[in-house]
Amino acid sequence: MTTSITEVEQHGVGRIPDQDRTARPIDLFRLAFGGANTFATCVLGTFPILFGLSFWQGLGATVLGLLVGALILAPLAIFGPVNGTNNAVSSSAHLGVHGRVVGSFLALLTAIAFFSISVWSSGDALVGGANRLVGLPDSDVSHAVAYGVFAALVLTVCIYGFRFMLLVNKIAVAAASLLFVLGAFAFAGDFDPSYAGTFASTADPLFWPSFIGAALIVLSNPISFGAFLGDWSRYIPAATPRRRVMGAAFLAQVATILPFLFGLCTASIIAEKAAKYVDPAAPNYVGGLLAISPGWYFLPVCLIALIGGMSTGTTALYGTGLDFSSVFPRFNRVQATLFIGVLSTGFIFLGRFALNLTQSISTFATLIITCTAPWMVIMMLGYATRRGWYDPEALQVFNQRRRGGRYWFTHGWNWRGLSAWLASAAVALLFTNIPGQFVGPLGGLADGVDISLPLGLAVAAVLYLSLLWAFPEPRGVYGPDGPRLVRAADTAIPPITGGDGPAPVADLAATS
Repeated sequence: MTTSITEVEQHGVGRIPDQDRTARPIDLFRLAFGGANTFATCVLGTFPILFGLSFWQGLGATVLGLLVGALILAPLAIFGPVNGTNNAVSSSAHLGVHGRVVGSFLALLTAIAFFSISVWSSGDALVGGANRLVGLPDSDVSHAVAYGVFAALVLTVCIYGFRFMLLVNKIAVAAASLLFVLGAFAFAGDFDPSYAGTFASTADPLFWPSFIGAALIVLSNPISFGAFLGDWSRYIPAATPRRRVMGAAFLAQVATILPFLFGLCTASIIAEKAAKYVDPAAPNYVGGLLAISPGWYFLPVCLIALIGGMSTGTTALYGTGLDFSSVFPRFNRVQATLFIGVLSTGFIFLGRFALNLTQSISTFATLIITCTAPWMVIMMLGYATRRGWYDPEALQVFNQRRRGGRYWFTHGWNWRGLSAWLASAAVALLFTNIPGQFVGPLGGLADGVDISLPLGLAVAAVLYLSLLWAFPEPRGVYGPDGPRLVRAADTAIPPITGGDGPAPVADLAATS
């Protein structure tokens, strides 16, 4: 059955019926790339320059962070086709049917943070461009109207759902890419690839902390999609080759070199011609961009702001509204999306006009990513130990307010996965080092280098596998081929009971 793009999507986080799973890997590419092909990504691309790197050093940090982040992210795309639901629900298999709320909570925080960054950066660019183009007053009222228009448009698209969001991103990918390429002509005369930065050589004691820090900020952009990929890939048929699904997610992040490079190049120009806008203490990239832009490029700036704000906002908000409806079943998908949208919009206005959170929100987003990355490792290793085998009905126990099933573990909580996530996230936060913003109690132990993310990933991997080996999970959670890398215990699986879901199936207790 084909669903019209103007028909409000009715599917929640329940398994998408096979007849409705008509999306292709290219659709996943469009959504993931469209969500990052925006001004918000350009802002992240300026950080190598803000950290004092030269253009070529900044390009190296950007490519490194982008490739590593894309490699970490890509496997998270396969849970959607396998289970026909989002990644938070799929995490029930590894954290327990109640423990899956960890993924929902991380997705909620990530969505609010990146939705806010998107609306603020795009709204400021739109107002600034309109001010230079047609004389629109650069006032709080103008900014408030711009933020409100963005939020309303994004919310409308999210309410209509997946098909309408896909259409918007099809247009956004092509249009924003063209406008960024047009920027190459706008700034070609001013760009100097020999921009030297502030470090005399790589022997400077602050060089490597700055290089690694810039790479980690770039890496955070792909990681931010980890909790959301299943929201879109669940519409891809289960029979689709896994390599194609992962390839689409990987290439979507590699393609974001375009907005990252736009931010890096223009930031180097701003540093030369309007240095006050790249003061690390109070950076203003949008103001600097408008200061160096030729007059004919003001309209493209406004268009990038409008298109980019729509694209990023929808990809961030859609999945969170979807998942919120499963955590609180009183809400259907549309009601949950409205609630989260209004809450996020209120946060945007409060943060911009009352609490001045526009600078600290980037730190908040980075800390969320630090906690999300270990969760992603647990998901990937869980998939590997299960050989990619899952029980779709048992995954839906929480959403249907039932009990039991393969993933019930200890009263709905799998302490193995939860312990590994809590410990690795705590270690990562302790070692976080974001100069001038947030430094953890152990953040200075690596000579100023932020090792929080790689350390968190490593601790999550080692601890999770160790716990699975030392305290085996029931054999029934594994498929007919049994576990990989770990042991299994002959523990009975409780039957699924209660709730309003389908009739319980027979106990599929532990079998070899």
